[in-house]
Amino acid sequence: MSQPLPDHAVPSAPRLQPEHFDPAAFLRDYWQHKPLLIRDPWAAWSNPLDPDELAGLACESDVESRMVVRSCETWSLEHGPIAEERFGQVGEDPWTLLVQAVDHHVPEVAALIEPFGFLPNWRIEDVMVSYATDGGGVGPHFDNYDVFLVQGLGRRRWRVGKPADESVKLLPHDDLRLLEHFEVTEEWVLEPGDILYLPPNVPHDGVAVGDDCMTYSIGFRAPSRRELISAWCDDLLPGIAEDDRYTDPGLGQQDNRGEISAPALAKLQAMIAEQLLDRDAFAAWFGCYATTPRNSEIDWSPEVPTSLAGVHHALAEGGVLLRNAASRFSFVVQRGDMTLLFVDGTSFECTGAAGDLAQRLCAERRVAVDPGLTDAVAALIQALHSEGSITFETDD
Repeated sequence: MSQPLPDHAVPSAPRLQPEHFDPAAFLRDYWQHKPLLIRDPWAAWSNPLDPDELAGLACESDVESRMVVRSCETWSLEHGPIAEERFGQVGEDPWTLLVQAVDHHVPEVAALIEPFGFLPNWRIEDVMVSYATDGGGVGPHFDNYDVFLVQGLGRRRWRVGKPADESVKLLPHDDLRLLEHFEVTEEWVLEPGDILYLPPNVPHDGVAVGDDCMTYSIGFRAPSRRELISAWCDDLLPGIAEDDRYTDPGLGQQDNRGEISAPALAKLQAMIAEQLLDRDAFAAWFGCYATTPRNSEIDWSPEVPTSLAGVHHALAEGGVLLRNAASRFSFVVQRGDMTLLFVDGTSFECTGAAGDLAQRLCAERRVAVDPGLTDAVAALIQALHSEGSITFETDD
């Protein structure tokens, strides 16, 4: 079972210097428009994860990992878990290790998400970490989502091209989507602390310059129309009664019995539309869908769940809640005073003071709470603490 990631055990989240990075200007001029190289914008930068720790994660069965090896012009892909002895068997061929959702396991890596808080919580997918030997990479390709590539250790040469689409030709490979032709338009070598932002569909190729090259890829959710319709319908179907069927009382005789009449088509389509277009139901579903961790089996719950009495005692001692940096918090305001809070795929209905707390938890990592809280607020805190989504500042 994965352990909770309490914020008080994490050094302060790295901070972007305003004089080096302007979020408003970035969103206006670059977000989903064009790449941006940001040279060492941090107030202070240190690599948050040791290469050996990353290799250790790749050996675990509940962690998604891959190894890409390039031999001449041939690329091979191995899926994890990676056997420990494999790292010593690769030889001199350049290779890359990629580990998904490292923020779920390493607090210092989870803290990398916080500087990008100018973007909606629900859009953030995970932090993938890669390690490469000299010349290692995954080849020229493009992604369907936005990504910030933070150079953590060593150096990497990035080459980018003009925006592509699904019609571009790919090399024949069962596992890797590598471009057959890659026309480079810009090129940079990133040093530790540098950031490269890439919008969706921008071809890119990153190659390690020297050994011990580590890159942190902060990727963003970009659900496709197909995915949304499929997942939304899968959620709807169990709640629709089998005997909820088409009826047509008052049916008149048709001139041609072979015609599917316009009134019949309108009623049939309405049977579907009234379910699919229920905005409140969609919002309640999507909040859970969008905040579900990449590894849905991840478990941050403490060994001993807290009680309501424990909540009151902990808040009386310090009165401060700390959000798990790896948890996903979002909310939707429904009609009236209802706030639907979504945390790691679970929803909570909150009103009044509980709704105010829910919204603050989505916006702030550290939230002070008045010990004289209502029963509804205490119950919300108890539920979130029992899931490992928050901790108390006074926790060991």
